Amino acid sequence: MKNLILLLTILSFSAASAQAYKGQGDNKFQVGANLQDNGSGINVSYDYGIGENISIGISSTYLLGVDDALKNNENEDLDANFDNRFDVRFRFNANLGNVINIDENFDLYPGLSLGLKNFGGHLGARYFFTDGFGIYTELNAPFAKYKSETLTAAETLHNQFTVNLGAVFNL
Repeated sequence: MKNLILLLTILSFSAASAQAYKGQGDNKFQVGANLQDNGSGINVSYDYGIGENISIGISSTYLLGVDDALKNNENEDLDANFDNRFDVRFRFNANLGNVINIDENFDLYPGLSLGLKNFGGHLGARYFFTDGFGIYTELNAPFAKYKSETLTAAETLHNQFTVNLGAVFNL
């Protein structure tokens, strides 16, 4: 019991010194799961603070698992090959954690992204347990798809509502 109390005390003290977004020069690296219809994979992203509440970055997703209907299908329109599974996006975030002032360990960041598949937006949230480690989640939605005609099932990958969740690190 004493060890549990000591552990909780150490964690609460270290969480008190964490800060979600520090402004210009801030570096964040995120790695987590990407979840969407017909597929799931890994998402990595990096954000760099260029102002008090502004950051820019890059995000990339690769789908490791796709629906069986999209794997090695004889119909080429349904085959989810590398270019359907991979996406990279440049991103812009408005870090609002210190504006809404819920907790200094919490950051809410709406943003825009320009990727290989579409122009879209995201809404993310980060919470830091220590100065270097936390968790994040992002909701992503396309605003304008590059291909205007009807998309095949494989082309809808990364061209739909997606959810990312995982770990975030201060660099």
